[in-house]
Amino acid sequence: RNPPAIHTSTPFAANHGLLHLSNTILYSKEGTMNRPAFGSSDIVTAGGVLPSSEEAVSSSSLLHEKHVIREAGRLAINAFLEENTCFSVIRISGKVVVFDTRIPMQLAFYALVEHDMLAAPLWDPNIRQFVGLLTVADFIDLLRYYRKTNTDVSQLSTRSIADIMADSNIHIKHRQFLAADASATLKHSCILLHGNAIDFLPVILPDDMRVLATLTYTNILEHLVTNFREQRRLFDDSVYDLGIGTYTNVVTVQPHQTLAECLHLMEARDLSAVPVVDQEGRVIDVYSRSDITFLAKATDADDAIRNLDLTLAEILAQQRADVTTPDRLHTCSIDHTLQSIFEYFAQLKFNRLIVTDDQHRVVGVISARDLVAYFVGNTTAETSVAAN
Repeated sequence: RNPPAIHTSTPFAANHGLLHLSNTILYSKEGTMNRPAFGSSDIVTAGGVLPSSEEAVSSSSLLHEKHVIREAGRLAINAFLEENTCFSVIRISGKVVVFDTRIPMQLAFYALVEHDMLAAPLWDPNIRQFVGLLTVADFIDLLRYYRKTNTDVSQLSTRSIADIMADSNIHIKHRQFLAADASATLKHSCILLHGNAIDFLPVILPDDMRVLATLTYTNILEHLVTNFREQRRLFDDSVYDLGIGTYTNVVTVQPHQTLAECLHLMEARDLSAVPVVDQEGRVIDVYSRSDITFLAKATDADDAIRNLDLTLAEILAQQRADVTTPDRLHTCSIDHTLQSIFEYFAQLKFNRLIVTDDQHRVVGVISARDLVAYFVGNTTAETSVAAN
């Protein structure tokens, strides 16, 4: 049966389809879809038969064929990641923010907001080395720590990044500076990201330690779906059958819960985002740790801490409806193929998909990290390379 349509909270721009991931479905610039004919030597579907033979195949043969096709898909993607370097992902025109560890933490956060950045490398001028990475989520965790310990939050206007980094009681995720050489392969970058459970990877020129960009899973997937070419139909299995995503013990929250409760739950379960559901379990929105709405609208640090007591309904109502971000709500079903997910990503560049059933109830979550991990997850070599 055909899977239901993938749903999004933002308009689907059909005329913007430029994906040429494989010849299964090609989008023209006019938005029309062409389904090319396959030669007699082409494999039709995962678990299908070769067009040159009409004989029935055994169940074990079908399973073997499906395994061969899946492995061929992995090998094709891995080959692409090996052939492309980090430099190929970097935008022609981009912006990099680097923080001197001597500046106050509050100033650093305001700079992230002003430049619309989620993370920035940290430079220690005393040892002339990068020593870590500061993210928006780190600042949110810092506010939660000050609230929990009843510490005067006004200290953040004078307390330096270096001082906070030296405090082992405060959670800073990227205390070690992990980076990739600009000439390193994308596969190497994926291994660094996945193997070290990080979301941001600076790309550097090792000769002068200059940071060119900061890569994410979404950046790598965007490059993949834009440039990967494959004639064979290798991605016709559903994401559920491939085991891509989380489908057990899926964490959800409800609109009446406070932001503080939600952030505590996300930290305990190491989640970057969580679906927001109604009383019947139907997804109505998604909350991401990178959402700084409650911070950007605060008048000062004390006001930001008070905003932790706002409900998710109040927080989500403050979000700008006219702005599309990778963290907006996008959904799919368990029946959608990996091919269709890639095509969808080419349109909307999402960070995650919420998997729902026919009643729009949450049954799983697929992140950009899950998609990358499917292809490189079994590779564990060189996962702790630090640039110092």
